[in-house]
Amino acid sequence: MTLNKKGSRRITVDGIEYRWRIRRKPSYMQGLCWTPMTYAVEAASDSQPGTTLIVTSGQAHPSNWVGAEAVPIRPAHVAASIREARDRGWEPTEAGSPFQLDRSAGFIAQA
Repeated sequence: MTLNKKGSRRITVDGIEYRWRIRRKPSYMQGLCWTPMTYAVEAASDSQPGTTLIVTSGQAHPSNWVGAEAVPIRPAHVAASIREARDRGWEPTEAGSPFQLDRSAGFIAQA
């Protein structure tokens, strides 16, 4: 899986460059605030794609349909997620299935 370059942002963490992206439109479950927003991260090298990191945040998608307050995902949050995933075994340059990182502790679904 490779991230679309359009709409993605670059970030350098510990000397390695990554690209990250939030889906522009929420999924149905995210739109109703039943599940938290997710974003994807991958190594920014132009060579062969590696494993994608899928981060489940603890925040509502900014384009949700119920008007729930959404806190923006900041580069510091992305960098912390990358470091945590690397500590848990994510190898961004090796091929494989997407690596899931759940940081949604404390997310309360809207009724």
